[in-house]
Amino acid sequence: MESGPANPFLAASGYAMAHGRCDQQDNVKWRGPEGPTEVLTDSDVQYTWLGPCHFGGVTSGCYPDGRRVVWSNGRETIVKLDYETLEPLAELVIDDTVGVTSREELVANLAGLDQLDGWPAVEHAIDLSMRYMTGLDGVYSLLDRDHVFFLGRKDHAVAYVEVDPDDPASAIIERGRWNKPDHIEGLFVGINMTFDGWLVMTTDHGWVVVLARDFSDYHAIQIPHGAEQAAAYCQKMAAERGNTGYGWVRTSACVDTDGGIYLSSNDHHHKVRWTGTRLSVDDADGAWTIPYRNGGGTGSGTTPSLMGFGPDEDRFVVFGDGDSVVNITLVWRDDIPSDWEQLVDAPHRRIAGIGPAHMGDVGRTQIQTEQSITVCGYGAMTVNNEPATIPDGFPAQAARMLCFMLGHKPEYTPRGMQKYQWNPDARRLEHAWVNTEVSSPNSVPFVSAESDLVYTCGVRDGRWTIDGLDWTTGASVFHYVLGGSKFNTLGAGVTIDDDGRLLFGSMYGKTRILREPGQTSS
Repeated sequence: MESGPANPFLAASGYAMAHGRCDQQDNVKWRGPEGPTEVLTDSDVQYTWLGPCHFGGVTSGCYPDGRRVVWSNGRETIVKLDYETLEPLAELVIDDTVGVTSREELVANLAGLDQLDGWPAVEHAIDLSMRYMTGLDGVYSLLDRDHVFFLGRKDHAVAYVEVDPDDPASAIIERGRWNKPDHIEGLFVGINMTFDGWLVMTTDHGWVVVLARDFSDYHAIQIPHGAEQAAAYCQKMAAERGNTGYGWVRTSACVDTDGGIYLSSNDHHHKVRWTGTRLSVDDADGAWTIPYRNGGGTGSGTTPSLMGFGPDEDRFVVFGDGDSVVNITLVWRDDIPSDWEQLVDAPHRRIAGIGPAHMGDVGRTQIQTEQSITVCGYGAMTVNNEPATIPDGFPAQAARMLCFMLGHKPEYTPRGMQKYQWNPDARRLEHAWVNTEVSSPNSVPFVSAESDLVYTCGVRDGRWTIDGLDWTTGASVFHYVLGGSKFNTLGAGVTIDDDGRLLFGSMYGKTRILREPGQTSS
């Protein structure tokens, strides 16, 4: 099958934006590490301390001297790293009035996560979550072909550039901000780019904004039902959960080459069409809105992904729905085949497949995921983010914090990864495999198509790992043992760099495993 095309307006690298490409699939075509299992030492990894919440990292195209850099955005700083060594080249403090957390404090935070047990560990994890995660914005980022680094903050877009665009070590400066007009309601939650070079941003109130990269012009539209539902729903969730992480729209969007922009609201999925001059939600322009299953009431927590790109391939948008046991959901993204019959359990004829992610236990009553569905070819895979146990009296809506901060503790470690496969001949979404032994507490898994492996940040015997599974069969192929909470991805994705090495954000830094395809030791 064909893979998603690279956007010519993004940086010429394998990972120029969150989830890799505009299709949000989380894969690359080339090889990644293939094992064997090893317990890694300090000499086997590159690790750079950066500070809290440096989840995202995007790789530049080549500078005139042939070098590349990795841009990383965190809660306190934006940092540019040398692509080969991960040594910091430039740093910009986002807010001088707040300051930067010291290395000593970061080390102490990690020691508490690793050494404390029982309720003291939970209290410590809650404290860290409140200090660093509450109110976090600017998680999604992208880097364009001109080395301009874009973030969507709560109420504005911001562009960062270098003092000397030809020098990878040049200082970072803020080029400009675009403040959201008052009539565009809500807070920004995602960023992408059209294939004619406009930024795409979405708000939790269901507004879609297409913004010129120089901030000189914009177009905006609110998706159907937003005017009636979004504000009240966001207020309700903020009152119930104490944060805005459960907005009416709470994930980013994916974008196709034809101007299709795909996003989920609380109980509908939407295709908005960018025509090149305007945004449209009209059927006549190829846009649509359909309901999806939402038995849990809080909607999809996954950024949608695209599947199918060749002229003879079936073409879908893929996301996890809002049922109490999340379903991998495939939706025809273009015209629905004329002979297609509506699925029995589907709320709309456009839905092509519903795959329950019960992790092999059909009696499960609760499992959700906050990770984008990993897609490669006609395969779609999700993970289990539900803790194995929840302490008495602990609020259910905060349960995933246990997986994010304390997933290495055996009492909380979730287990399970599950894949479904579209059968184009039978035109049916079929169960491919489930692995109930491997744990992926909070990471976004990533696929090497050539190696036929999917990688995730896992846990084994209380230590954080990188696990490689066979993408076709789900069998565990190998794993790298890394160690303590220093290597917890905390919701970040495991990625494959342009040389086939694993690179990922972790709690307070960036980690690269020094294993190239075919290499077994340093």
